[in-house]
Amino acid sequence: MPETISDNSPHVIVRGGAAGFTQQIQAGAHQLSADEPIESGGTDAGPSPYDLLLAALGSCTSMTIGLYARRKNWPLQEVVVSLWHSKIHAADCAECETREGRIDRIEREIQLIGSLTSEQRSKLMEIADMCPVHRTLTSEINIRTKEKAATQP
Repeated sequence: MPETISDNSPHVIVRGGAAGFTQQIQAGAHQLSADEPIESGGTDAGPSPYDLLLAALGSCTSMTIGLYARRKNWPLQEVVVSLWHSKIHAADCAECETREGRIDRIEREIQLIGSLTSEQRSKLMEIADMCPVHRTLTSEINIRTKEKAATQP
């Protein structure tokens, strides 16, 4: 039997008009906006979609590292994750399987603040790659899309 898209209520709903890029996002009980920067034709009313993607990875990374350190009772005081997104030529990426065209690159820099040993720091950097969003972004992703019948306002 073929799989179907879940009929559960969506956790995230995004609404946008046809006139511009500004989007209103409802994520559970939380509301935020997304937009494109002015130089890309937007009004800069919120983070760009790629900024939101980086925020998801950065927050998940920090949460995962913090959780691990708490469970181990390690003296981690703060985690600062800085991220950048760019498009690069595949030929310029020695560790990438794709050899042609352009690929997305996310660079992530993690600062661990606290009186940690070098072994603890090493383990926390290893744990960073175990955050669920990192695993999702580095695994095969299957996105299924269907049209929902429009309702009249």
